[in-house]
Amino acid sequence: MKPSVSSLVSGFHSEMYSPVRHMASEIKDKLRNVGLRPTRTRVALAYMLFAQGNRHVSAEMLFEEASRAKVSVSLATIYNTLNEFTKVGFLRQVAIDSSKSYFDTNNTEHHHYYLEDRHELMDIPPADVAVGKVPVPPAGYEIVGIDVVVRLRRKTINSAPTS
Repeated sequence: MKPSVSSLVSGFHSEMYSPVRHMASEIKDKLRNVGLRPTRTRVALAYMLFAQGNRHVSAEMLFEEASRAKVSVSLATIYNTLNEFTKVGFLRQVAIDSSKSYFDTNNTEHHHYYLEDRHELMDIPPADVAVGKVPVPPAGYEIVGIDVVVRLRRKTINSAPTS
């Protein structure tokens, strides 16, 4: 059974939570190593993001998850934390449009499907995308990464034409 977030950020007194204590210690070390103070909120959010393996979350999704886990945090703090984690390389930000971004815990180079009807991202297997000719960036700039987002929607069955 996966330990709760509240047990992660509380005192860690029970031996039953030894794996949680170990993970919290790893999270704190990783935060310190990149110059971020390991606050209770950052540790809790990092645990929520990374304890479940690779995933794609929006700030709103993480806010809802934190609320269900009884982690008291504002949406602004969630945004700030996600942006800090992205800046230090813990996450990749995937912009869907000007108003919607997801954060990917898999920060390796890869591309995504965006399921429009479900508002969900899925990884595209690396061998399924080949990026062709890459443009030369303007003077004074360098290419940091290339993100391909393939938008998908369910096919609709067209009715037969009437005569």
